Amino acid sequence: MMTTPAVSPAAEHRDPDHRRTWVALTDGAPHQIDLINEQAAARGVQVHIVIDIIHVLEYLWSAAHALHPGAGKDIEAWAARTARTIVAGDVLTAAETIRTAATDTGIAPGGNKGIDDAVAYLTNKADYLRYDTALAAGWPIATGIIEGACRHLVKDRLDITGARWGLAGAEAVLKLRALRTNGDFDAYWAWREQQEYTRNHQARGLPQRPHIRCLITQTPSEDAHP
Repeated sequence: MMTTPAVSPAAEHRDPDHRRTWVALTDGAPHQIDLINEQAAARGVQVHIVIDIIHVLEYLWSAAHALHPGAGKDIEAWAARTARTIVAGDVLTAAETIRTAATDTGIAPGGNKGIDDAVAYLTNKADYLRYDTALAAGWPIATGIIEGACRHLVKDRLDITGARWGLAGAEAVLKLRALRTNGDFDAYWAWREQQEYTRNHQARGLPQRPHIRCLITQTPSEDAHP
């Protein structure tokens, strides 16, 4: 569960008794981490913060290019080997490996931004790079599945050619799309019709209308609307 001021109430709603494990996946921005820790403290829940492995690999590749300029297979082998060290939970070992390799190459501390940034990032964020613990617990270590869900839920619908949206309309369509994607649309529609009947007709003694299922058709160009 991501837990920032905007979404932590949703996490609280899903786990009001704090019986589940809360995991926050982030790109490592200090402001994000501060917000997550603030929300965790305010709600009295432990949140395990995991930094997206793809973000970490960007730093790693910057260091790899600095250590192996113009090299093909060598740079790939070094990056893969160091990445496996990071995923195994030996982040500080990986940072030391980068610094030692830089020294052996004749690059002093402060002599290359890519190397310095990678070493500093791995060292400063080590507490959030325990991928061995995350993988053993079945936690996600990359945001790809989240970004893919956002693309399907939001971009595939709201970013179609010629579309113009206001905030209220976009919010309504996304809620319907989420209900349909989660397989909850029929249950929601039955509940909505019951609420309409209770609000508008029950007090007047009118009979409830038969349930009418709202159909949402699919189109060849887009998997379905809304």
